[in-house]
Amino acid sequence: MRHLPLALLALAIVAIPAAAADPADDPYLWLEEIDGERAMEWVAAQNARSAGVLEQVPEFAPIRSRILEIYDSKDRIPYVSIRGSHLYNFWQDAEHQRGLWRRTTLGQYRKAEPSWEALLDIDALAAADGEKWVFKGADCLPPAYERCMIALSPGGSDAAVFREFDVATRSWVDGGFALPLAKSEVAWRDENSLWVETDFGPGTLTASGYPRLAKLWARGTPLAAAAPVWEIPESWVGVGAYSVHNPEGRYDVIAATPEYYRGHYYLILGERKVKLDLPEDASLQGIFKDQLLVSLRSDWTVGGATYPQDALLAIDLDEFLQGSRAFATLFSPSERVSLSEVATTRHSVLIATLDNVRGRLYRLRPGDGGWTRQEIPLPGPGTAGFSATSDQEELFFFSYTDFLTPSSLYLVEGDGAPVPLKRSPAWFDAAGMTTAQYEATSKDGTAIPYFVVTPKGFVADGTTPTVLYGYGGFEIAELPTYSGTIGTAWLARGGVWVLANLRGGGEFGPKWHQAAVKENRHKVYEDFIAVAEDLIARRITSPQHLGIMGGSQGGLLVAATFLMRPELFGAVVSQVPLMDMQRYSKLLAGASWMGEYGNPDLPEEWAYIQTWSPYHLVRADAKYPEVFIWTTTRDDRVHPGHARKMAAKMIGQGHEVLYWENVEGGHGSGSTHAQKATASALEWAYLWRRLR
Repeated sequence: MRHLPLALLALAIVAIPAAAADPADDPYLWLEEIDGERAMEWVAAQNARSAGVLEQVPEFAPIRSRILEIYDSKDRIPYVSIRGSHLYNFWQDAEHQRGLWRRTTLGQYRKAEPSWEALLDIDALAAADGEKWVFKGADCLPPAYERCMIALSPGGSDAAVFREFDVATRSWVDGGFALPLAKSEVAWRDENSLWVETDFGPGTLTASGYPRLAKLWARGTPLAAAAPVWEIPESWVGVGAYSVHNPEGRYDVIAATPEYYRGHYYLILGERKVKLDLPEDASLQGIFKDQLLVSLRSDWTVGGATYPQDALLAIDLDEFLQGSRAFATLFSPSERVSLSEVATTRHSVLIATLDNVRGRLYRLRPGDGGWTRQEIPLPGPGTAGFSATSDQEELFFFSYTDFLTPSSLYLVEGDGAPVPLKRSPAWFDAAGMTTAQYEATSKDGTAIPYFVVTPKGFVADGTTPTVLYGYGGFEIAELPTYSGTIGTAWLARGGVWVLANLRGGGEFGPKWHQAAVKENRHKVYEDFIAVAEDLIARRITSPQHLGIMGGSQGGLLVAATFLMRPELFGAVVSQVPLMDMQRYSKLLAGASWMGEYGNPDLPEEWAYIQTWSPYHLVRADAKYPEVFIWTTTRDDRVHPGHARKMAAKMIGQGHEVLYWENVEGGHGSGSTHAQKATASALEWAYLWRRLR
């Protein structure tokens, strides 16, 4: 639970607003009142109108029914985390709509139908408390993992309450640690003390709404008596203190974050806090057998050597603290090969890499002759990642998936070969479907890869309904994944699915991300437009049959793109989006993203932000395709006002817009499977209505 979390576009692409509008003149500002009476009346009216249209589409009912069947299926893979001698899983189905936290043993998990020990029934808890609880995770104290801090969110928001739970007795700890509703972070130091960051009162939150104070809370004392550990300026993103527990000992760490992709790490040594002498944009990946693991976001010259951007380094912690900078390089990138994931077991460092957006896995071990490296065999050139690792044994699970192969879960024990343990059902008939990887040339000449999944009987004549999905931000890679929803709702019905690997993402490491931040943000839209044009040039589809879809940052992506090039698209699905980029930094967590987008309060930065701010690009005299925008009321990450105001403005200008808002779900589509199935079915119904 510890997660610490542009040059201007050419005038030929988009007309640039002459000056920033005064937000006080915004006629739709009232829609930022999340639970305001007038705002919620508007939401209810839009929901009724949009549902009235989309639920009448012939595909809606069967798609919703099938998606809900998939979501509730007991044949799904029950993914687990390893804590001591048990495997833990959170499970939702028709009987457990809000979910069941449970555990089993490895011996049981090997069986087709394991026997599970129920620990916490969220449906029963929600009924008893009269609250729509959403389970947000459990932080448990190693090595026994019997005391856990459970996070529960009302309606799925990022803000949660925390309660101490005793796994052995399956009950809440009487008089135990407990935190009220807030965007908090907690981590165990030992059985009688907890690192905590929360809302301690006025002046204790950053401009992004995250805690700016880290404290150490002793058992049996009030939260107000927690001892201060670290404090950051209000303008920074956040701070967190936590402990790395491994068999060699406990390491107490502070992570202070000025902005995304920049941070300072401190090791707590008794009464001293020692800053780790690392580049500000480096990431601490862990401490393994007294080795410090560090990944780089930029080249680093130190100790007479230069280590490349995206490298993974290791060094003995004691030697590092004494001044040594003789790192071992565990991974070094190449042009299209990047670091994707780092994990550890009792005796190994595990790394996942992306090789031209295809996964590869490796196991590394230290020895007298240096580090050894072994590649873990995979069933194909798809997407692979570590799903669970043990800190006490040489034991881990990894998952494998691609667009047309049902996801599989593999177990590796000791030095043994991977053993397939669980496999998702084939939710759709993939016979005759194909996957291809192409490249489009963006405006500046950069090759942008993308995947195309075609249905059975596909003919490239420009008439096939096609959905292009993209994200392009925050160093997040978009990877091939088997989806029963996409397969049954779209591919099996004759549609083409396209996944774009845009700059701003993490497909090719930090450089791919850094190429499209702030003043270079326009390249994300140029990349997306290039892929759309390439699809049309290849006659995979045509503008009237081409739709675009994206969520959050991707919701911003598709909104800005269709406003720049409306003639390219027949449909637009913008999910939980950012829209008003003049006010985004003042709404909820928005200020934390200025490292990605820039600061709209600075004239020189607003000069480029305004060129792709959807709320400021939309014009009454332009012709746009009908747009479907949806969000959730309880999203306390991306303010629902973004989606509301954009829809209201477009409707006010006379454009065709469908708007829908779920009252639960946080930064997602819902809290229960039924809510999620409804949101998804509305999307697919809209796309078939527009693109067939």
